Amino acid sequence: MFEEPEWAEEAPAASAPGPTTVRPRSAAALQSKGSRHRQLLATLRSLEAASFPQQTPSLPGSDSEEEEIEKKKKHPKSVLFASSAKAEEKKKKGQKRVLSECDSEDKEVGRKKKSCKQAFVDSNSGKETRKKKCEKQAPADGPQRPDSVTHTGPRAQKDSATNYPQKPSPGSACPPLPPRTLSRKQWRNRQKNKRRHKNKFRPPQAPGQALTPTPTEETEVPPTPRPNSHEARAVALRARMAQRLDGARFRYLNEQLYSGPSSAAQHLFQEDPEAFLLYHRGFQNQVKKWPLQPVDRIIKDLRQRPASLVVADFGCGDCRLASGIRNTVHCFDLASLDPRVTVCDMAQVPLEDESVDVAVFCLSLMGTNIRDFLEEANRVLKPGGLLKVAEVSSRFGDVRTFLGAVSKLGFKVISKDLTNSHFFLFDFQKTGPSRVGPKAELSGLKLQPCLYKRR
Repeated sequence: MFEEPEWAEEAPAASAPGPTTVRPRSAAALQSKGSRHRQLLATLRSLEAASFPQQTPSLPGSDSEEEEIEKKKKHPKSVLFASSAKAEEKKKKGQKRVLSECDSEDKEVGRKKKSCKQAFVDSNSGKETRKKKCEKQAPADGPQRPDSVTHTGPRAQKDSATNYPQKPSPGSACPPLPPRTLSRKQWRNRQKNKRRHKNKFRPPQAPGQALTPTPTEETEVPPTPRPNSHEARAVALRARMAQRLDGARFRYLNEQLYSGPSSAAQHLFQEDPEAFLLYHRGFQNQVKKWPLQPVDRIIKDLRQRPASLVVADFGCGDCRLASGIRNTVHCFDLASLDPRVTVCDMAQVPLEDESVDVAVFCLSLMGTNIRDFLEEANRVLKPGGLLKVAEVSSRFGDVRTFLGAVSKLGFKVISKDLTNSHFFLFDFQKTGPSRVGPKAELSGLKLQPCLYKRR
């Protein structure tokens, strides 16, 4: 079956020593070699065809395949370049296909979004028309279903997205809406619109008041009373008229106190106890506008003196001086606003002679008998005692004449403070009894009345 190769027959000849001679091969040997080569090629092709059935098997003796093999042997580089070029062309074609497919997918997504938006708008409009029909067809006294409480979280989003359209009430003849899924953004917008609709009909509340949830969106809220309503205007008018009336009464009482003696003022307040309260309220409203009240200056000065000094407060009012110091204070006034007040005429106080160390007149030199007040203070003060006077600055025409008249009643000026724009403050020391007779006129003690103009 197998023929022996030629080199086996020529082996003993080659082993002999001597120069070797190359003999030409015979034609039969070359022919047998070519036939073997063809057989091997045929077997290879049959194996390839069996492993890859898609490729069409070629004939074993075709010249085209031999030429291709010879070309590959002769020019291997050109074949590689050609194959690489073909592969690049295939890659470019594949990339173009992928890009075209992506563009088509994007276009389809955009069309889907547009169709979803249109369907959402159509569903809303359809839902509104259905609601209107249901409201018309439903009975007036039919039960209303309260709104569902808005939850947060993925579970609530899923439930609201899948089961958002609510079931109609039993009394309504509206057909049920089919369930429709919503995207996350659509669900958020829907909830935001519901909250806006609720807050639109909710009455305004105070910042500290807690918000109370309403049972339904359709609940009617009673209108809040506006500030310019008839009742509010009537209340404001009554308050304004009462304020004007109190101001008029205060001006009248103030004029009576400055234009008559202290005995007439005491008789007036005994007949009408509320008049003193009204006058005191109006007086405080006037004094609180001042940058500094004189009673505070007097309290500050007396706190720097010994607490053993006995003080007599002529015209005490609400006993503010007695509340601000530790000293023993005797309070006198025409009417009582405090249990510590002794009601009396300040020209005749129930004190013994030379029994107090300090006498105070804080905006209380009122009436036409100021001389009687100062003589009574001289009577109750100890020798060397202190007299403190605070009065409205506009009442003094000439301060020197006032100081000269007081000095004739047994006092000596220690200090004076004329820097304040609203009141003057004077300190006197008792030097002895009065140096003038009771019938002598002291023009310096005639102060101008403190009258308040109508505003």
